[in-house]
This record gives sequence, C-alpha cells and structure tokens, in this order.
Amino acid sequence: GDALALQLMSTFLLRGLGFSLTDVGVAYKTIGFAASIMGALAGGALLGRLGLFRGLLLFGMAQAFSNLLFMLLALVGKNYTMMITSMFLENFFTGMSTTALVVFVTALCHQKYSATQFACLSALFSIGRIFLGPLAAFMVQSMGWANFYAWTFVVCFPGLILLALMRTRITFNAEAIA
Repeated sequence: GDALALQLMSTFLLRGLGFSLTDVGVAYKTIGFAASIMGALAGGALLGRLGLFRGLLLFGMAQAFSNLLFMLLALVGKNYTMMITSMFLENFFTGMSTTALVVFVTALCHQKYSATQFACLSALFSIGRIFLGPLAAFMVQSMGWANFYAWTFVVCFPGLILLALMRTRITFNAEAIA
C-alpha cells in the first residue's frame, strides 16, 4: 500500500495540488531525509523493546495510517503545512518500518548463505514497486487523488494480516536477531 502511494507522489504534489518544484524539493530532500533518519533511529530503539513481530505490525500500521494524511491533503488542497506534516510523518514511519524489515529479512537468512539470501529477499520485496506505477496512474485517473490514497491505506492491511498469520510459523536464526 505504501509503495503504491509513493508511485505518483511528485505528480500529486506538482500537478494535483500545484506546489512548486522548490516546495516539493524541500519536502523530499530536507524534511523527508531528516524524518527517515529519525524514523530509522526510533525504529531501532523501539524494536528491541517491542520485539520483531510487534514492531513490524505497529510500524506497518503507522505507515498505513500515514497514507491517510495524503488523502486529507488531497481533500484540503494546496496547504504547505499539511504537505510538510504529511511528508515528515510518511518518511518517519517509513524509516521505522524499513528498520524492522531489514531485521526481519536478516532473521530469515541462514548465516552461511546470508549475503545471497538477503540479496534475493530484498529483490523480492522490491518487485511490487516496479509494477505499481501503471496501476497507480490508472487508479488516480479513474477515482481521483483522495480515493486513491484511501485505497492505498486499505491495500496495506492484507500484508499486515499475512504477517500476523506468519508469526507462529517462522523460526529465526537466533544470532541474526540478537
């Protein structure tokens, strides 16, 4: 869901809402970068306390709910403060989720084959982003920006439900998550 939401982010901000290239550049390059780093640090700090699966679920839900901020931005219209807030929280929660995902992928790998398995799993997790661009464009064209971002929120939950179901079925390399 989050990957789908980000496919047309620049288009949404520039053409959909009419922000300038400078506004979008500041949001992406400064606010977004700082929020991603802060989110990764916060995610790492919280992951030890929450545990891997609880962290993945909570961070994933936070990331899903951040998509609703873009739906709100689409409804409100061009509002610089709302755009900065949305970009900050999106990137912050993405940083948290990415930290948890890296730990999860590492934990799935056997120590002897960790480099190969990590590379393959990372590539597998990124396949969705490659194919979502055309789908995102079709969705926006047929339903508009606000409904598109509402659907990106909904699309997050099958993965979170699958994660909850997988919790009892996965055994990890204890050294990978220590």
